[in-house]
Amino acid sequence: MSNSTRPEFTVRDAVFELMARFDLTSVFANPGSTELPMFRNFPAQFRYVLGLQEATVVGMADGYAQATRNAALVNLHSAAGVGNAMGNIFTAHKNHTPLLIVAGQQARAILPFNPFLSSAQATELPKPYVKWSIEPARAQDVPLAFARAYYIAMMPPRGPVLVSVPVDDWDQPGEPVAQRIVSDAVRAQPSVLEKIGCILDTSKNPAIVVGAAVDRDNAWDDLVALAQAHNARVWVAPMSGRCSFPEDHRLFAGFLPAMREKIVSLLADHDAILVVGAPAFTYHIEGMGPHIPEGSILCQLTEDPDTAASTPVGTTAVGSVRLSLQDLLARPAPKSRPLPPPRPYRPACAPSTPMTTAFVLSSLAQVREPNDIVVEEAPSARPVMQQHLPHVRPETFYTMDSGGLGYGMPAAVGVALGKPGRRVIALIGDGSSMYSLQALWSAQQHNLPITFLILNNGRYAALQEFAPVFGFSADEPVEGTDLPGLDFTALAQGMGCSGIRVEDPERLRDALTEALSSGKPMLIEVPVV
Repeated sequence: MSNSTRPEFTVRDAVFELMARFDLTSVFANPGSTELPMFRNFPAQFRYVLGLQEATVVGMADGYAQATRNAALVNLHSAAGVGNAMGNIFTAHKNHTPLLIVAGQQARAILPFNPFLSSAQATELPKPYVKWSIEPARAQDVPLAFARAYYIAMMPPRGPVLVSVPVDDWDQPGEPVAQRIVSDAVRAQPSVLEKIGCILDTSKNPAIVVGAAVDRDNAWDDLVALAQAHNARVWVAPMSGRCSFPEDHRLFAGFLPAMREKIVSLLADHDAILVVGAPAFTYHIEGMGPHIPEGSILCQLTEDPDTAASTPVGTTAVGSVRLSLQDLLARPAPKSRPLPPPRPYRPACAPSTPMTTAFVLSSLAQVREPNDIVVEEAPSARPVMQQHLPHVRPETFYTMDSGGLGYGMPAAVGVALGKPGRRVIALIGDGSSMYSLQALWSAQQHNLPITFLILNNGRYAALQEFAPVFGFSADEPVEGTDLPGLDFTALAQGMGCSGIRVEDPERLRDALTEALSSGKPMLIEVPVV
């Protein structure tokens, strides 16, 4: 419809009409002066999700986008707001999370004078951690920029984008954006998939290494079917942010560490290694030697051309992980193989005071339901979680692929908003919690069924455990890693959220059960060793 028939139609109207069409009706935001005109006459069917700090805003939007499998709309304030959010924008980039970030900008007429609260290089500020960024040349170009940003964010590999909008653009005359259909799936080259399929078929002892893209691309069932067709052991790729294979399955082998030599050692018995939806491989420290065992062949399925280009050896098919798996499954059935040996059973955990992390997580495993969702940011506890808190269904585990802190608590809020009716467990370390604690307030405001389980060991344990890699002696102190004097129940209550501290192991299961069944946000602090 043209301006001649709707003279009152503005850039704001065009953008919100477009966002409704894309089902982007939840706006995750922290307000600033240059953003205020965007929200005049805010549509009744839209929802404004307030975060008390910009990193919290982006973390909530990331969790929501992953939970809904659609982009999330984020509103940030000019340079300062985008700067505060950069840690979680980096995480969204690593998570391949589609976010449409709209950042405020000062009025066009005063931009030449370097005005207060302007962004001097708005499109450069978030790079390289956005797929695309733009400040449209004219107000009338803003709606089309939003449309292009959405399509780019949703194209594989998905990721965040940014549109900078001067404050006076919103009231300018606008035009509706034409409806379009844009495919967001690319199929891998058949000849490359045929080669990979032949390698798997002729392998004597294949292994599959799964990453987050399996769950992101809704390919869980296809991956399970392929593993079962080949009787292949399944490992989880280093630092994977999602659960992509049932961890109670007979073929599940465990988790690969982010260390080259250990990966080679764990995969030594396999003559063919298929990496699905992950880099091959993510390393955390410098290593030496080959990337795969001698005599083995590496194949890879990935939606990310950059991941494909950086893989040091082997054959890679670039395209939708789900479609690639389906194409491999469509080939003739492979020859039968014997089942590999089972994974050793995880040991039982005894109660103690203070409790061990293993006891806490095994207790949680006993009371949670398989469909409950865990959002984790407790780096030192992750290896323990992998032993004692198995995830057995798709879309029940989320963490950050980036290693940057401040994601988990707000992401739990976003996941709960994106999957209404599902119970969410935010498994958070004491150090991690302090990066985005404001998420408790947002959880309380929306009355979300989230249990925030804080594992309080009074330190940045991951750093202390990692220090010997950099030459620290066993008894040498690591400066800046002790965290005394934090009272998490008081912090929760200050945000309006219920909080309790549990020190008696006999009370733990009852406290977890009560929190999970309450249907509202609740924080449980547990001192651990």
